[in-house]
Amino acid sequence: MSLRLAQFIEALGGTLEGDAAQSIEGLASLETAGPHNLSFLSNPRYQQQLAASQAACVIVAPALREAARARGACIVADDPYVYFARATQLWKKHHSPPVHRGVHPSAVVDTAAVVHPSASIGPLCVVERGARIGADTVLKSRVTVGEDCHIGARCIVHAGVVIGADGFGFAQQKGAWIKIEQLGAVRIGDDVEIGANTCIDRGALQDTVIEDGVKLDNLVQIGHNVRVGRHSAMAGCVGVAGSAQIGAHCTLGGGAIVLGHLALADNVHISAATVVTRSLHRPGHYTGMFPIDDNARWEKNAATLKQLHSLRERIKALEQSLKAKAA
Repeated sequence: MSLRLAQFIEALGGTLEGDAAQSIEGLASLETAGPHNLSFLSNPRYQQQLAASQAACVIVAPALREAARARGACIVADDPYVYFARATQLWKKHHSPPVHRGVHPSAVVDTAAVVHPSASIGPLCVVERGARIGADTVLKSRVTVGEDCHIGARCIVHAGVVIGADGFGFAQQKGAWIKIEQLGAVRIGDDVEIGANTCIDRGALQDTVIEDGVKLDNLVQIGHNVRVGRHSAMAGCVGVAGSAQIGAHCTLGGGAIVLGHLALADNVHISAATVVTRSLHRPGHYTGMFPIDDNARWEKNAATLKQLHSLRERIKALEQSLKAKAA
């Protein structure tokens, strides 16, 4: 099965330099593309790979038009990466079977739940009492949606996701833990995608909220009463502790941790494996990780790190002493 370049232009726009009748049999990276593949180049640093690519056609920015044209056919688009993303959607639309609408026979949907007729509830899913699933939302296999939790329209929830399990709330009495019942729910906006085996806990009193357009990778943990702002994204194994507030258009790299009750402003970007221990009120890119090293050298540096406070105090004392002598 194939698509002609003309079909990409008709559906997605862009300017074609080459034969519109050229048949495309697949999408691929520059390095692996063959003479019937469509590829893309979004970073000018990889221009050398462009010249060597065997792709039938490459999507490029206007600045790389001439370089791409010297190699062969190209589609010129303002943002090649976004164009390629749209191209993958077009390809899947034409080559994958349509999503089955309705409830799979093996799924369990409470009679008091509301599922939009255009939604898709996959095999072995559980949708509990009072839950609501919006239009064109897809729940893959084994998704659990807890009672009174709401999922908006056009969401994709991948296999094994649990939405609305109890948040981790306990009070201590004489060395024993007393459960705090989690009385809130989870509210998820429109156009959200949630990766496999991610868990979003219900709120203790208020709802946990995931706003429109948020993208969560696999194995992400969202604690109770967290709010994630619109169009933020989190890579695999991110953990957000209870009552943290994540702004809009934020990104968290894989394995990053946000401690509870902290707030991140809009457009805050956290590097992988960073532990956020204080609120961040200004947009920017933040990193807090100890670089990997030879183990023996790392242990020496870690031991030195423990002495930084005392070294700081000694330096301050020396500075004061020098100032006193100079006076």
